[in-house]
Amino acid sequence: MDRISALLFLFTCLLNFHPGAWGIGINYGLLGDDLPPPSDTISRLKQRSVRKIRLFEPAQDVLTALHDSGISVIVGTRNEDLRPLASDPAAATAWVANNILPIPPPFISHPSQPAMKYSQYIPDAMKNLDDALRAASVSATVTTAVSMQVLSNSFPPSRGQFSAEAATLMTQITKFLASKNFPLLVNVYPYFARIGDPLSVELNYALLQDGATTVPDCPLTYTNLFDAMVDAFHAALESVGGSNVEVVVSETGWPSDGGRDASVENAQTYNNNLIRLVSSGEGTPRRPGKDIDTYIFAMFNENLKPEALSGIGAVLPQSHRGLSRQLLIRQVFVADHY
Repeated sequence: MDRISALLFLFTCLLNFHPGAWGIGINYGLLGDDLPPPSDTISRLKQRSVRKIRLFEPAQDVLTALHDSGISVIVGTRNEDLRPLASDPAAATAWVANNILPIPPPFISHPSQPAMKYSQYIPDAMKNLDDALRAASVSATVTTAVSMQVLSNSFPPSRGQFSAEAATLMTQITKFLASKNFPLLVNVYPYFARIGDPLSVELNYALLQDGATTVPDCPLTYTNLFDAMVDAFHAALESVGGSNVEVVVSETGWPSDGGRDASVENAQTYNNNLIRLVSSGEGTPRRPGKDIDTYIFAMFNENLKPEALSGIGAVLPQSHRGLSRQLLIRQVFVADHY
């Protein structure tokens, strides 16, 4: 997975009305040739009390279906947009005018997986988009999404730090976020940590199961890998002046097939435990009592997405491939009402 992607976050009053599991959203990818129409998908989301989604590009048919749905949305830009957005304020103004003002969504974002060659444009693109939104009288927060790979160390969480390769860019981004009280978006996948080091990372710890072996980080104690990964980012942010920067988990999930420990049962277990954890309002050991807005990856097992993520999906686009797979999202969002 690529390391850094810029994201633009537009907050609305909807976020103030989201108790408990309303902090859970879902990624709505479009890399499939057998996906249901957006109107059907949005209807199913409403039936399951999903109130937040994330798009990876400004797909107008999806934005139209979302209009007046009560569902907030992150809307992505494309890789090729980053350079002009960074170099030309007029390009940022035009992007806002073309993609945001006609159907104003609560959230907007840069591409989720840009090539590293685009990362140099992120700080200036963020600034220009922030300026363009303010000029258009759109209340907005501009931030960026990163993966765990920008950290050179994440264990124990208190020693989380940015890698030498990413440190300069992440320090620039963090200073921008801290100056405006904006959050950082982070893609958090305990699954990949588990399969990368199965001898050290217990399965139940990665699945967020009660009774898993605890991990001490004096004076704190971690009972699940999700909290530990999020707090490693908190520590890294604090080390470069971002003590006031909150973490929003922009992607997380568990594959239902395609690799070690990948199964429908484990995906259901992870998703349900995740919702209970995020809905508890307990926060993480390093940031107790702080809500963590979290977006599950993904709505569908898209048949054209990268192989590394091909098994991670909450709902299959075609029902004939098995009811048990479809239950991934049903069980996840039934937890809204616990």
